[in-house]
Order: sequence, then structure tokens, then C-alpha cells
Amino acid sequence: MAKVRFTETALRDAHQSLLATRMRTRDMIPIAEEMDNVGYFSVEAWGGATFDTCIRFLNEDPWERLRQLKSEFNKTPIQMLLRGQNLVGYKHYPDDIVTKFVEKSYENGVDVFRIFDALNDIRNMEKAIKVAKDQGAHVQGTISYTISPVHSIDNFVNLAKDLEALDCDSVAIKDMAGLITPTAAYELVSKLKEETDLLVDLHCHCTSGMTPISYYAACQAGVDILDTAISPLAWGTSQPPTESMVAALQGTEFDTGLDLNLLTHIKKYFEDIKEKYHCILDPISESVDADVLLYQIPGGMLSNLISQLKAQGAMDRYEDVLDEMPRVRKDMGYPPLVTPTSQIVGTQAVQNVLAGERYKIVSNEVKDYMKGMYGKPPAAVNEEISKNIIGEEEVITCRPADLIEPEFDKFKEEGEKEGFVETDEDVLTYALYPTVAPKFLMGKAEEEKLCTKVEDPVEEDAIPTDYTVDVDGDIFEVRIMPTGFVNPDSEDAEGPVVYEEGTVFTSMQGNIIKLSVEVGDKVTAGTPICVLEAMKMENNIEADHDGVVTEILVEPGDTVAVGDGLMVIKDE
Repeated sequence: MAKVRFTETALRDAHQSLLATRMRTRDMIPIAEEMDNVGYFSVEAWGGATFDTCIRFLNEDPWERLRQLKSEFNKTPIQMLLRGQNLVGYKHYPDDIVTKFVEKSYENGVDVFRIFDALNDIRNMEKAIKVAKDQGAHVQGTISYTISPVHSIDNFVNLAKDLEALDCDSVAIKDMAGLITPTAAYELVSKLKEETDLLVDLHCHCTSGMTPISYYAACQAGVDILDTAISPLAWGTSQPPTESMVAALQGTEFDTGLDLNLLTHIKKYFEDIKEKYHCILDPISESVDADVLLYQIPGGMLSNLISQLKAQGAMDRYEDVLDEMPRVRKDMGYPPLVTPTSQIVGTQAVQNVLAGERYKIVSNEVKDYMKGMYGKPPAAVNEEISKNIIGEEEVITCRPADLIEPEFDKFKEEGEKEGFVETDEDVLTYALYPTVAPKFLMGKAEEEKLCTKVEDPVEEDAIPTDYTVDVDGDIFEVRIMPTGFVNPDSEDAEGPVVYEEGTVFTSMQGNIIKLSVEVGDKVTAGTPICVLEAMKMENNIEADHDGVVTEILVEPGDTVAVGDGLMVIKDE
């Protein structure tokens, strides 16, 4: 047995889990030098949702954050979380984008790449692993840990062997829901140490409450690295506290050798940071929730379901959705519930319950999933349901990225033509988030206000109309307005203006990312008229009656709320 090393998650997963990924770079830099002196195996500081949040909410360049952190961490490797062929997005990108992204990530400061796939389909990890190895980086192949009738310790060990064959340097057990028991942790780590030569890292969230015990069992089995978070940003849906685990292992054969006095000083800094972001801290995320052991739903996903139901005024259906979740997961072949499959399964469960008919409404992501565009599910999908969703469309059996044409040069040409792309990093930002990135790259984005105080008192009998909704770690500002009022294009009207007859309304909050019809087009009920991104999923909004499109009230990039008019369709 040798001493155990720690990966500190405060600068990425910890604040993603508890603070909706809202920590600013300016709050990271002052403590970075002290963190660099601790002696961590690595500091996870990039990837995951940080890239999206930087440009969508913080008006920060994620590449510049990486460069600034690299200038401070001279001793400690910087680690990132990479979603395989999904990179830091929610869909598969072509190989040329993957190659350039990994190259630029390494060039700008990433030393350790933790690479995973939501379905544990190794084909979706191969390209990123190869490119990262070619750069000379440490590559950590990852097992997305879950529990189901088709997952077993032997399956996970076989995946690790495949990752070792790709020349990975270490393997991470990514337990995103905190499901791994001490017994399972001991058995899995023991077998990985026996049957591979890889360093073994255990990454668990504390949602179930048993993670510290599982960590100690993993130490007894020979684990090399544990993921922890400095205590103000620990527990709940985050990781176990760094200081507590250091103290627990002191005097044992697993002693980390880390200095508790130094960690205590760092802890005090993050206590102030936690207070600064207090309004974003979600009590649900910070709490232990043993229900995860029954429903196997990560804590962030539970808060996602709650926010969706509240937005629809349907919290009374919460238990129904929890019951529906395992059925949807089974229908889809028992995918591990991690981005993006957690969003795909969770949103579908909500739609099944609220629509009153299973799979009456499905997102584009569910359709793509059933067509094999996310990879091979762990088990066969429900063929009857799949056929109802995709009809006679062919289910692919090849690596999904083999069907995607190169795009880097296309995005570079578009971005340069529009004048908002100057570097390869800019091109990648645009390619990953073509709807959100242009506004950011053109300097038109604004930093989201943080924990501001309301100056004017609210009248005692007033009904609030502005709400903050937490959707799987992302914070959305939502304004609730009565339907049937004020057309935003009718600024000169005196008093409220009722939408025209024939207006199609949206039933969900989100961003318009594509218009599917033009003024003058004839449509029938069920014709897709636009694509709305909501809860990280793309949803086709369909015409609810036949007619001709006479007016379009939105354009790509617009944010819409429940009840907003999208377009007017008049009878011929």
C-alpha cells in the first residue's frame, strides 16, 4: 500500500454541483498559488459545464480562464473533464473539432484529461484519448459508474482493460450519483488493481451520504487517487471534504502527507466565496438525499425535475415522474445518468407524465438516441417504443462521429466573415455553441448579476412574477406573465394587446435556436415550425393547426417564456 493522492475539485465540479458553476475567474486566482502548494495530484479546474457557463452567463473567455490558472499553478497539474466526442457540449462533434479542441486545451494549460462517455461506448472516447496522448498529456480514461440489471463489476473492469489498451495512464470511476457502496468500491478497485496496471481514481458525489465510507474501503483496496472538495464546497451533490479525508487517513498506511494547516487557510478563503454566492446555493444540492439509492437519480437531476414541474404548475406529479424515470431508462437500454443522458431521460420522463401519454412528445435528442447517434446503449432499447419514435429510420451501428462531416474550416470562414473570430480558440467556441457564442465573441454579452439585493420593498399583497429556476446546475431567470397579453412587437399600442387569432404559443421557457418555416409557408397541424432549446434539450415546436404562416414573432437567439407567442398561422 502507498499513500493516497487527492484531486481537488473546488475550481470545477464542486462549484458546478453546489453553485451552478457560477464561480468567476477573479474569485479563483487569489487562492490559486496557495492551492498550488498543497501537493495535490491535480486540481480539476476546467471542462464540464464551466465552458458553457463562462460565455452564457459570466461574460468570460474560458480559454483566458485556463491561461490565467496555468500561470498560477506551477507545480500542480490542471485537470479537465471532457465528455468524449461531446467535448464540453451536449452532442457529438466531428473529429476535426475534437482534434483541434484537445490540442488547444493542452496548449493553453490542461495537463490531465479525464475523458468519459455517457454510454461507456469506448468508440466515443477513442479520438480524444489518441489526440491527448499525442500531446504528451496524462490521459484518464473513465468509467461512468451506475447500477442496473445489465451493469456489473466485470463489465467495468473490461472497459478499463479497453482503456488501458488505448494507452491511458489512469482510470477514473465516475460515480456521479453517489451510488457506489463500500463493498462495491472495494471489489471494483481491487479488480482494477489486479487486472490492469493503471492508476485508479475514485470520483464520487456525496448525494447518498455513504461516500466517505466508500472512499475508505477504496483505500483498503489500493486506490491511488481520491477526488475531494475543500469543505465549504463539499458534501451534498459535491465531493467529500478534503480536510476531513486528510485527517481520517493521517497515521494510517494511506496517509496523504498533506498539511491541514495550509488547507485550513484555504478553507477560510472558500468560506467567504460561499457566502458571496449564497443566493445561488441550492439547499437541495447541499443536502444528503438517500432517495438516490431508490431512484438512482443524481442530485442535480432531482432539482432539474423539480424545477420543470414547478414551471408547469405540476409539483403534484413529482412522485409520478420519479416512478416514470426507471421505466424511461429501461426503455432506453439503461444508460448511466450523466450529461447528456441524464437530461435526455429526465426530460422525457417529465413529458411522458405531463402529456398523459408516454412518448407523445419527444425531443430531438431522444430521436437521435434511438437512432444510435449517441452510441450503443448498454442494453437493447424497447423496439416498439423506438419504432414509434423514429418510424422506419435506420438505426446506425457505426461510430456516430463517422457520419459527421468536418466543420472547423466552415466555422472559421463564417466567423471571420462576420468579424467575431480572430483565433482558433474563437473558432472552437463558435463551433461548440453556435447560438450563444456570436453574441459573446462580438462583445455584446453581459455578466449575469450576482446575488443583488432588492432595493424597493414588495407590496404585501403583490404576486411575484420573477423567479430563479435551477435546471441541473444551470440557473435561469424566469418571468411569469399572463398568456394572451402584450405582443412585444406592438410597442405603440395603447394598453395590453391581445395576440392575434391563430398565434402559436410556447409551453416552455428556452432559447429559439432555429426557425423551420418562413412567412408565406403553408403548414399543417404537426409541422415543425421552430426549434426551442430548453433544459439543454432541443425540442421541435409544432403547428397546432393548419394554415399559412403570416407573421413570425421570434428570431434565433431570442429567449422565450411560457405563454409567449412564436408565430401567427392563419387559415387559408
